[in-house]
Amino acid sequence: MKWQGRRRSSNVEDRRGQRSTGQGIGGFNPALLGPMLRILFSKVGLFIVGAFLLISLMMGKNPLALISQFLSGGTMQTESSAGYKPTAKDEELANFSATILANTEDVWNKLLDNYREPTLVLFTGAVESACGSASSSTGPFYCPGDEKLYLDLSFFDDMERQLNAPGDFAQAYVIAHEVGHHIQKIMGISEKVQRLRGQLSQKEYNKYSVKLELQADFLAGVWAHYSQEMTQMMEAGDLEEALNAANAIGDDRLQKQSSGRVVPDSFTHGTSEQRMRWFKKGFDTGDLSQGDTFNATSL
Repeated sequence: MKWQGRRRSSNVEDRRGQRSTGQGIGGFNPALLGPMLRILFSKVGLFIVGAFLLISLMMGKNPLALISQFLSGGTMQTESSAGYKPTAKDEELANFSATILANTEDVWNKLLDNYREPTLVLFTGAVESACGSASSSTGPFYCPGDEKLYLDLSFFDDMERQLNAPGDFAQAYVIAHEVGHHIQKIMGISEKVQRLRGQLSQKEYNKYSVKLELQADFLAGVWAHYSQEMTQMMEAGDLEEALNAANAIGDDRLQKQSSGRVVPDSFTHGTSEQRMRWFKKGFDTGDLSQGDTFNATSL
């Protein structure tokens, strides 16, 4: 890819070298048990408990964790790791990621009216988000609660060494896929799918999860289509890098590698063939109307 020297996004939050000292949204700090009990038995305790119960039901979170977070100031505390020093390679990957994010901004601002630009959070090891805490092993993810993309740059090394999916355009595909989830949040698609959780069996809900992920692959392909049209960043072999990455992270391939068996009912992202095909469809057509995976006759 010819990405050097291009605009970098300002929507980047660099948390590399920081570590969380909080409990996370899903956790509970035992040190706050006393203050919590005093609140519960005060005159205003009933109102506060009722409010937090309502919020927790709406968010699907532990009410004790929300009260704990409220008592501790409402924010997660982080502190810098004094020994952290990014390598030259890390800095290049950070600049690359900011450049790709900027390019997605240019494309989607052109395609969508009133596009809200997401923030990219770079972290090392573990991170707190509005969706809870996560470690690097989670991989890149998008949190609709705060409209942020989370990325530990070490994942790009994992792609090359463990998944045999090297290349800068393969890395760009990963970022564009997460931005695709942001597009789904803006369009209200992810919220509709989330509402189905609890109404369906896990097997049936997995089918909707697959459709959501394949649509994000399609949207990544649409980004690549217009990015190339606008910037000519792609070089020979770049498309193949993205397709190879999509192939490497198919549910069937990952299950086969990890356990030696494939369980289609447990798929949540789609097969290698499906992921490649929907990305390629987005890239070939650039037509948003052709990305309705939820009503497609076949995936």
